[in-house]
Amino acid sequence: MPLAFAQKKKIPAPELAGGTAWLNVSKPLALADLKGKVVLLDFWTYCCINCMHIIPDLKKLEEKYPKELVIIGVHSAKFENERDAENIRQAILRYEIEHPVVNDSNFAIWDAYGARAWPTLVLIDPEGHVVGTDTGEGHYETLDKLIGQLISEYRSKNLINETAIPLSLEKYKLGEGILSFPGKVLADEASNRLFIADSNHNRIIIADLGGAVLDIAGNGKIGKSDGVFTEASFHHPQGMAIHGDHLYVADTENHLIRKLDLKAKTVKTIAGTGKQADFMDTGGMGMFSPLNSPWDLVFLDGQLYIAMAGAHQIWVMDLETAVFQPFAGSGREGRIDGPLDKAALAQPSGITVSGRRLYFADSEVSSIRYVDLEKKEVKTVVGKDLFVFGDVDGQGDEVRLQHPLGVLNHNGLIYIADTYNHKIKLLNPLDRTCRTFSGNGKAGHVDGKDPQFYEPGGLNIANNKLYVADTNNHAIRVVDMKTKEASTLQIKGLKTEVSQKVSESALPPFAKSLDLPLKTLKTDTEIQLTVNINLPKGYHLNPNAPLSYMVEAGKGIQIEQGNREVRLEKPALPIKISFKTGSEVLSTDLKVSVSFYYCREDNQGACFIDAVVWHQPIKIDKDTGDTAVALDYDVKLP
Repeated sequence: MPLAFAQKKKIPAPELAGGTAWLNVSKPLALADLKGKVVLLDFWTYCCINCMHIIPDLKKLEEKYPKELVIIGVHSAKFENERDAENIRQAILRYEIEHPVVNDSNFAIWDAYGARAWPTLVLIDPEGHVVGTDTGEGHYETLDKLIGQLISEYRSKNLINETAIPLSLEKYKLGEGILSFPGKVLADEASNRLFIADSNHNRIIIADLGGAVLDIAGNGKIGKSDGVFTEASFHHPQGMAIHGDHLYVADTENHLIRKLDLKAKTVKTIAGTGKQADFMDTGGMGMFSPLNSPWDLVFLDGQLYIAMAGAHQIWVMDLETAVFQPFAGSGREGRIDGPLDKAALAQPSGITVSGRRLYFADSEVSSIRYVDLEKKEVKTVVGKDLFVFGDVDGQGDEVRLQHPLGVLNHNGLIYIADTYNHKIKLLNPLDRTCRTFSGNGKAGHVDGKDPQFYEPGGLNIANNKLYVADTNNHAIRVVDMKTKEASTLQIKGLKTEVSQKVSESALPPFAKSLDLPLKTLKTDTEIQLTVNINLPKGYHLNPNAPLSYMVEAGKGIQIEQGNREVRLEKPALPIKISFKTGSEVLSTDLKVSVSFYYCREDNQGACFIDAVVWHQPIKIDKDTGDTAVALDYDVKLP
């Protein structure tokens, strides 16, 4: 029953059973845990632009009803890559989701609720009955009204539970890095400049091709302010195009096109109102008409061509008149070739120019397609349809990609960020052959001749080097075009702002708990406590972040700092702490907790937060016993 016509008959909601992992919570949730709450289930998959569009609405509802409403994201994957819980965790971080999410990788909850499309929303009352369900975007007003009515009705019956659901947010496990989910990169060989869409830091980084930062556009806060670089703001920007001293930016979640004057160091909005355009919108002029999730841009002959992911179309903007309108695609989602207005596209997310053709990565149909500017038609080079994807090199119809987000023409060949296959591929559009150029298909951050990427989103070439926005690795990778050896670009001149996420407590909710065997210590003895953290190869403690620890001792143990938190601003391992045992023979215990940040040794890419607590039972004996206690913890990468 659509939400607008919420059903009167009370139908019990099916149990939330069959999920393979829960995220953002400390334990799996059942309907019994949600009694007294209004519950909104959001069936989503993280590739889906429509699913992205409703996230702001969900956040508004969470802010309005923080005690009465629980939103649960039910992630039922479209693509194979999206079934992995770690990849979903990365999407939660990228989209800044702060409600519980269950990995419904086997579609158990999807089937139980009869979901048929992404997104599907299901509203459940405080007694566990389904109120209504609907699909697609644009339901905020209806949901707001229904949720308000349910809260009022059940509060009058004293049936509203305002106790908070215990959360363990994934964002608290990720430390601040130099970059945060960079979506696109543009290398300009002529000016020796590199432009990085540092998407989750809401800024554009301008560096030289060697990684030395020259300037930053954007203050890092979500917003849409114009002005000088230091005052301007963006909202998860993506693709860029350069023409002379102007850089054009697809300010994706603001639904705007911005123009950066690289000489004057200013940002100006040139298209969009800041609100998402309606389905099948026909365009308009400048800042008077809306856009719909512009994802990538390319400049050609005074025109700006826009991969309008949210509208499933390619749009065009005349930079002289500021008029913009749909150019290719009917707005219907699919893979249909033909005349510009009849063709169907599916979330185009990357675009490049080759002669009189606009090649684009049509992500939802896992295809590389082009717009023929002379013949005014859309053609597919490789790729099949919405649910046909994979990782197959070959020719023509046998080629399979998986949700590619980036394309680049270089000397007539098309380089592809084959995002969900964690690869860079090379396509010859003449004979339709496609092969892996770099990456072994496994998600990871490995340099060298057999590199690993993690959902790369954009790419560009300068000086015979391929620059890759390696999105989930929070890094720019560089592949030598001749040797194919990959390295991580050392970005120089940026400082990380370390938010003290774990400093409030030495024991965050995600801390690992280790119970140790009994240890015997001698009475009246000074004991050396050694705490050692064994980090993965290639990682070290973040030199810009504190390490916090606390030692809590039972009867018979005297520690100088007592049961209080100690912060080490420049931490080094191992940590050595002295304490004394008393003269009495007894059994006691020692509890040691540590919270810390760690990064790659080059300080590029992702930084992480981890925490551990050791529970060490102690026996204090007069006749025999040790004079040292050693605590070890082996860190495993998320």
